[in-house]
Amino acid sequence: MTSIETQVQYGPYMMTSDSEQVYMNQEDDWDRDLLLDPAWEKQQRKTFTAWCNSHLRKAGTQIENIEEDFRNGLKLMLLLEVISGERLPKPDKGQMRFHKIANVNKALDFICSKGVKLVSIGAEEIVDANVKMTLGMIWTIILRFAIQDISVEETSAKEGLLLWCQRKTAPYRNVNVQNFHISWKDGLALCALIHRHRPDLSDYSKLRKDDPMGNLNTAFEVTEKYLDIPKMLDAEDIVNTPKPDEKAIMTYVSCFYHAFAGAEQAETAANRICKVLAVNQENEKLMEEYEKLASELLGWIRRTIPWLENRVAEQTMRTMQKKLEDFRDYRRIHKPPKVQEKCQLEINFNTLQTKLRLSNMPAFMPSEGKMVSDIANGWKGLEQVEKGYEEWLLTEIRRLERLDHLAEKFKQKCSLHESWTSALWSSGTVELLSMKDYESASLLEIRALMRIHEAFESDLAAHQDRVEQIAAIAQELNELDYHDAVAINARCQGICDQWDNLGTLTQKRRDSLERVEKLWETIDQLYLEFAKRAAPFNNWMDGAMEDLQDMFIVHSIEEIQSLITAHDQFKATLPEADKERMATMGIQSEIVKMAQTYGIKLSGVNPYTVLSPQDITNKWDAKHLVPLRDQMLQEELARQQSNERLRHQFAAQANIIGPWIQTKMAEISHVSVDIAGSLEEQMSNLKQYEQNINYKCNIDKLEGNHQLSQEGLIFNNKHTNFTMEHVHVGWEQLLTTIARTINEVENQILTRDSKGISQEQLNEFRASFNHFDRKRNGMMDPDDFCACLISMGFDLGEVEFACIMTLVDSNNTGVVTFQAFIDFMTRKTAETDTVDQVMTRETVMASDKTYITVEELRRELPPEQADYCVSRMTRYIGSDAPSGALDYISFSSALYGESDL
Repeated sequence: MTSIETQVQYGPYMMTSDSEQVYMNQEDDWDRDLLLDPAWEKQQRKTFTAWCNSHLRKAGTQIENIEEDFRNGLKLMLLLEVISGERLPKPDKGQMRFHKIANVNKALDFICSKGVKLVSIGAEEIVDANVKMTLGMIWTIILRFAIQDISVEETSAKEGLLLWCQRKTAPYRNVNVQNFHISWKDGLALCALIHRHRPDLSDYSKLRKDDPMGNLNTAFEVTEKYLDIPKMLDAEDIVNTPKPDEKAIMTYVSCFYHAFAGAEQAETAANRICKVLAVNQENEKLMEEYEKLASELLGWIRRTIPWLENRVAEQTMRTMQKKLEDFRDYRRIHKPPKVQEKCQLEINFNTLQTKLRLSNMPAFMPSEGKMVSDIANGWKGLEQVEKGYEEWLLTEIRRLERLDHLAEKFKQKCSLHESWTSALWSSGTVELLSMKDYESASLLEIRALMRIHEAFESDLAAHQDRVEQIAAIAQELNELDYHDAVAINARCQGICDQWDNLGTLTQKRRDSLERVEKLWETIDQLYLEFAKRAAPFNNWMDGAMEDLQDMFIVHSIEEIQSLITAHDQFKATLPEADKERMATMGIQSEIVKMAQTYGIKLSGVNPYTVLSPQDITNKWDAKHLVPLRDQMLQEELARQQSNERLRHQFAAQANIIGPWIQTKMAEISHVSVDIAGSLEEQMSNLKQYEQNINYKCNIDKLEGNHQLSQEGLIFNNKHTNFTMEHVHVGWEQLLTTIARTINEVENQILTRDSKGISQEQLNEFRASFNHFDRKRNGMMDPDDFCACLISMGFDLGEVEFACIMTLVDSNNTGVVTFQAFIDFMTRKTAETDTVDQVMTRETVMASDKTYITVEELRRELPPEQADYCVSRMTRYIGSDAPSGALDYISFSSALYGESDL
């Protein structure tokens, strides 16, 4: 056995192995918690005990209790000698504890000598019957001596055993071995291993996946009875455990591997002998077939090469086509079988050599000249000759095909060209090339002839390629040694000569047409130049005549001066315009001169304009309108100067009257606000002020000047901002303001007298109003009015102030006048006394009663007021009043109730 270095961890101790780390360190491998699982401990006890007895019985003994029977170390040493085949040191015979520890240590030292390092485990744990340590030690022995040396396809130990199980059970249905726990619960994997090696012991087809107990018991019974593998597991423990103990399963399955290993070796030896004999017979047969095929293939190659080397050229396409068909038959019919033979020959040779090498036999040496290299060289020579023959065939066929094609193409193109030239002669086109019809033609006609000639040149150029192709085909036919090259050359030469003649005639006619066209283009350019100059000059003359005859309307000296300046500028351009007229007329003279020099007949009509030289002359003669325009402009200048004098005269008066009215308006505004003294004095002062304003005569004089301006159609005056309308409106506003101010004072006097307001109260109201009249225009804004009321002791809310505004500004103008303010304040000031007085007087008239009679009202009041009270008072309701009595208290409350606002 190979010695390896191993450490094992089993519960509190550890085992590791450098070469077996994969299966030693599984995630569920001897974890302390797992060892406490009673089901797993039970399975391990039974399995490990049965495994130990399967080896101890060879020495004529066995164990009953795994932790008790190994305590003295004797059976442990005996087990190691049986499974290793080696002798251990002589055990101590005593029964003392130290004798037992010594024997166990000898066993542990032997385990360590096999490359296993035991950590945290000692003889004391085994002697003390520690179950976990004892099971761990036995598992270490099983791993080292029963599992570690298993090797399958470059895997060993646990992986090797798992791979062996997978390979053996792969053909069986319902078996999928992936591990050493869940995969074995249904028993089918165990039965599959038995059936794979001993199909005579069980019928796998009768097993069912849903009967794990039956499957497991069948496997246990068959292996114990026929394979000498003791029963190490209980079917109930495996089925009823969610995850059977992996180490118990591995221990039991390893017995299968070792049990079937000997049978497999014997079977393998017999199979190998038969295989060697069969391979030897097959090799001899392959050698004979190779020799035969090689001889036949080489003979065929030697016969075929001379046929392919025959390169005698043929003169006709038919004979070359026949040779090509023969070559295609060779390629299609004769060669493919030989390709197969050659391929099969190489395959057989390689297969034979491989088999001989695998069988450790000497390599096969064919007869001389029949080596694979000889066949390859012969085949290579065949393909080279074949390739050359094919290329020669195709080249010759292409050459003959090209010659036939070129000859046919030459004839076709020549026929087309000759048909085209015949059409030219018959249509008179060739004769037209020699005509001189352009000498008497106009520019348009020459251009038409040029377009006709260009069309002919285009047609000629289109046939240029065909002529060149005819020459090129003839040359190629000569180069390829065409048999009828003489006829080809003669026909080609005739076509080329005719083509050169057409080209010469065409070029001469083009030169003549271009020369005449150039002359006409010069004349045409002069016509165009005349048109370009004549049109602007004509338009300028039309505009000038229009301006000279234009009726103008001006309203100021500046406007007439602008027209005079523009007219002077126009007169300054007349000499330059005359030069332009002379240049334009010079162009027409040059056209006439050129026509006379070269004998060209002019039509007399310029194609670019309808203007003639006579038209230009007639327009220029209209310059006699210039003096008339001068006279009209001077007359208008005199009229505008007169109008300007009227403007200055009106402005001088308006600039005095307008500010005077504005000043008076400001004065009367201040008078209405700032007048002191009694109302009667104010009235007297205002009327005196009204009599002192006597300016009507000045306004009438201004009106006379305004009338003169209107008669002169003067509608604006830049010397003043005051118009007659402004003066009228200002004068009327002044008079109206004075009258309104006098009326306000009269109303104040009336209010004072009717309300019993003293002069001091009115002055106080005036002072308060003036104080809050920020703009000094006799009106207060709502905010100023509110501030004024608050300053006078009114306690106002938003609702109360809104009600007051409806009284003082009933038209919703947004301002409070002084008169409205006085009316409001006199009402509020007189309200308390008036209500009390009225109530007292009515009580007196009613003789202290709560009602009043109609007779009493008519006796005490004037008839008009008595009738008013009778019509407004309601009937008094009460038993103490006579019929027709009236309720004067409700009437008084309704009459003066609104004043409480």
